[in-house]
Amino acid sequence: QVQLVESGGGLVQAGGSLRLSCAASGRTLENYVMGWFRQAPGKELALLASITWSGSLRNSANYVKGRFTISADSAKNTVYLQMNNLNPEDTTVYYCAASATVVGGSTKWMGEDAYWGQGTQVTVSS
Repeated sequence: QVQLVESGGGLVQAGGSLRLSCAASGRTLENYVMGWFRQAPGKELALLASITWSGSLRNSANYVKGRFTISADSAKNTVYLQMNNLNPEDTTVYYCAASATVVGGSTKWMGEDAYWGQGTQVTVSS
């Protein structure tokens, strides 16, 4: 089992910044790829970025490149998502996830050995 607890969400004005944190605990975390997702109302769950605990960036969505940065601190078992220049369209719940399953270079975020946090709300006012 892997437990994930997100924090750092809140209310920010457009153009502002937030840093989300995901504290991980449980099994051998080094075997897991870590990711940040968000799901806007009525839309599909979207992968924002993913990273290994060694700091290798695996994925970063084009629409957040240059604004959002993922990082991992293995000493603290914490993954971060630094979000800059936020706009109201970024308002939604953000989730942290961990997966130990990579098939053909693609991380499987659902199913066995994949874990999710409870989510943290980010609200950007105009």
